[in-house]
Amino acid sequence: MEKGFYKVPQAKNEPVMAYKPGSEERAAVQAQYDKMWSQQVEIPMVINGQRITTGNLERVLPPHDHQQNVGSFHMGTAQHVHDAIEASLNAKEQWENLSWSNRSAIFLKAADLVAGKYRHKINAATMIGQSKTIFQAEIDSACELADFLRFNVQYATEIYDEQPYTGSGEGLWNRVDYRPLEGFTFAITPFNFTAIAGNLTTCMAMMGNTVVWKPSLSQLYSAHVLMEIFEEAGIPPGVINMIITDPQETADIVFKHPDFAGLHFTGSTEVFKNIWQTIGNNIHTYKTYPRIVGETGGKDFIMVHKSAKAKQVATAMTRGAFEFQGQKCSAASRAYIPDNLWPAVKEHLTQQVESIKMGSPREFENFMTAVIHEGSFDKLAKYIDQAKADADAEIVLGGNYDKSKGWFVEPTVIVTTNPKYTTMETELFGPVLTVYVYPAEEYDATLTLVDETSPYALTGALFSADRYALEQGIHALRGCAGNFYVNDKPTGAVVGQQPFGGARASGTNDKAGSKQNLYRWISPRLIKETYDAPTDYTYPFMEK
Repeated sequence: MEKGFYKVPQAKNEPVMAYKPGSEERAAVQAQYDKMWSQQVEIPMVINGQRITTGNLERVLPPHDHQQNVGSFHMGTAQHVHDAIEASLNAKEQWENLSWSNRSAIFLKAADLVAGKYRHKINAATMIGQSKTIFQAEIDSACELADFLRFNVQYATEIYDEQPYTGSGEGLWNRVDYRPLEGFTFAITPFNFTAIAGNLTTCMAMMGNTVVWKPSLSQLYSAHVLMEIFEEAGIPPGVINMIITDPQETADIVFKHPDFAGLHFTGSTEVFKNIWQTIGNNIHTYKTYPRIVGETGGKDFIMVHKSAKAKQVATAMTRGAFEFQGQKCSAASRAYIPDNLWPAVKEHLTQQVESIKMGSPREFENFMTAVIHEGSFDKLAKYIDQAKADADAEIVLGGNYDKSKGWFVEPTVIVTTNPKYTTMETELFGPVLTVYVYPAEEYDATLTLVDETSPYALTGALFSADRYALEQGIHALRGCAGNFYVNDKPTGAVVGQQPFGGARASGTNDKAGSKQNLYRWISPRLIKETYDAPTDYTYPFMEK
């Protein structure tokens, strides 16, 4: 690292475009969407910089119109996993020895491509493949991804600049060599955020690691565009290798490889626990102790004190639970409302939810679109039907669903008299919010209930106009949310402002978008250099 010679630009959050009627950006992204909607893309794997096709094609299914043919992707085999590992290991020495200034330039260029030349394409791909509205796509695939790239370059530079104290005497120099991990790293990324796919891969590469990347099959359209961006930014062949392969077969190969050095994961809690167990069982195989970083599930809450403002609470519930169909790790899925506020909250919530328009993301008046695939749809329908039948639950809003054209589930609000009702405890990952109305004077007991109900600890929100009640709630709920919001919805973490991650069953809490996360992808080596080494082994205390 060439300390002191280069100063990277100060990172700033990418401004979110509004896409108002008549605006240039609105017309441009709609034109891009229409172009991609009417074409058929063919998505290859990318291994060692080469586009790999197999002829074993599976169709990309837009969730809001699963009959539309927008393209296909090539499924790979076990051999492609081996090839990607080999490519990663072969690229490692040259990549980790590339100067930091040159590595930084690649990722800063990628950020500019995301925010500029590719902005409408990456947004349209996310809208088509993941059924995000333009606003949700904009804050994800354009702005957050650009933020991850720029802020991580800044954080990495700060890490490399951190050097130890030389000592009180003269004649020596202490310094730290921030090495990448020894071996290859593996990224498993989810469908719901294009930015997560971009960040989990690039943050490891940024610290000098080479990566095997397995994206979700439901995110491959935007993953394909990401690989185009990486290639144009100048990431060398073999540094990030994208494979499209069977999950279990891939895991069997990766986690048994002696050079496996680290996992960066976002996905379900159960899958992550199984992976952790597999890594533990194979620990004697590895050349080093692998780093394991994961962000997993959540059962995120909104807790309300009797002093809160009803309309603010209702708006937080609507936005927190139903934006992107509730398919955010941070989405509100359980709410605790005091009985003195519930009538007003319910009135405002009803007005808002009943005004929601749902349909294709191409129609910008729609607030919601479809859930990601048929498996998700069927799971949500099962829980909705159960709530209709159960005596201790009542559906007060929504409750309908239809998969004839797309996988559409109405924004649904369940009110339960049982604070441990199944939808208060189970992660659904969809537009279903369950409300428990508690006696307003039982705030203390309800705080305990919130903390003890779920094994997760990802996000949570607390609403109150009473500062003493806020203080009490912030302390009582300290352990059950890695990202905690006061008088705001529990979603919308911004890179550089609210680094994201949860504890308990929600992950390792290594805070994506922060220096804490980047530290996980380096292995420091302390170097002490002595200018004039001793020539006499004896010490003064030995003198007679």
